[in-house]
Amino acid sequence: MSEAVLTPLGFLDTTYSCYLATCFLVLSRLGRLQDSNAVLSHFNDYSEYCFAEVSGDFAKHTCLLKSMKSDLDYIFQKLRSIKARILATYPDAFPDSPTREALDRRTDLEMPQ
Repeated sequence: MSEAVLTPLGFLDTTYSCYLATCFLVLSRLGRLQDSNAVLSHFNDYSEYCFAEVSGDFAKHTCLLKSMKSDLDYIFQKLRSIKARILATYPDAFPDSPTREALDRRTDLEMPQ
């Protein structure tokens, strides 16, 4: 190698070998990127297939949950109105305000806004 560096032709050979090494590195990176791209494309295709299978179920279950929520809101609204009527008719049917606050501290039973 020392002879190649001393002669002008050797200098060109060294530059060319550096160029070839750089090309090899670029091509190996390109190959890895192409492999990664193929894996990601396959994963995207698989994800699209899986989503197509379950999207109908998601839509049905979302509709069911919305229906259940509206039903429960209606039930709790009716229970509140019944409780108010009972309280108006029988004032001693439920504990007084401080006792009731101590008994009913569940935040999930608050009135919807």
